Amino acid sequence: MNLQALLGNFALILFILTVATGVIWCLDVFYLSKQRRARADAVLAEFDARNARLVAEGVPQDVNGRSALAAKLMRQPTWVEYSGSFFPVIALVFVLRSFLFEPFKIPSSSMVPTLQIGDLILVNKFTYGIRLPIVNKKIIEVNNPQRGDVMVFKYPRDTSLDYIKRVVGVPGDKIVYRNKRLTINGKELSYQQLPDYLDEERLTYSKQYQEIINGVTHRILNDERAPAYVPNPDDFPQRNLCSYNSEGFACTVPPGHYFMMGDNRDNSLDSRYWGFVPDEYIVGKAFFVWMNLGNLKRIGSFQ
Repeated sequence: MNLQALLGNFALILFILTVATGVIWCLDVFYLSKQRRARADAVLAEFDARNARLVAEGVPQDVNGRSALAAKLMRQPTWVEYSGSFFPVIALVFVLRSFLFEPFKIPSSSMVPTLQIGDLILVNKFTYGIRLPIVNKKIIEVNNPQRGDVMVFKYPRDTSLDYIKRVVGVPGDKIVYRNKRLTINGKELSYQQLPDYLDEERLTYSKQYQEIINGVTHRILNDERAPAYVPNPDDFPQRNLCSYNSEGFACTVPPGHYFMMGDNRDNSLDSRYWGFVPDEYIVGKAFFVWMNLGNLKRIGSFQ
């Protein structure tokens, strides 16, 4: 198993560690500790009887020796001690990560300028419903993703990978992207041109616009050198709901699925290429940058 696949299964690894350390902790509390106590009581009874005989003979009682012996007899084995120490920590991390908040690191520039490479973000795991860890099955309905949300999800072509994009289409929406402008259900989005954006790594400029989706205002980038059409889209499930031409594409989002796009529109592999995101692949809603070691000013909410 490579490192990427291992990280993709981190929830499973954490679950196994929680169960393993929890079993050892319970075994010690309800069985091993009682065995140690019974053995210690027997040995200490012999020690007390011997001390009583020595006292009767005029020899002073060894109080300190009894305390040291009791501590030695009740001491946990190393493997039990470490498991008992780690169990509450691992269990707490597992619960927080599975049901409340999970940290992620932004690995690519597909969400620039909203999110930068190296941003460490927090994802709300319960906004879109409570899901069972590992199997990711929703057991409690809360909210559904809305247009404009920045969402983390399992990559449909490789579910061991997590992707982050912006929701631009919800079930039933008709998405049209022509000449790098979005139209949703027949209504073109509002765009306002901003100063060109400088990519400090590549030392290139991109056209920058303010876009509004469902009342959510954010910035997007367009590369004038990139074509308007989508080159070589995959043959993804329900591809028949999409049509492509030289000016862009049009898609109708099927029930239980979402259409995702990166804010760096011409440098993002997203639903235009690999299709719709099923509800069962949703991880959570991204909402906060908690650290960027290269730029501390990045810390804060981006919604």
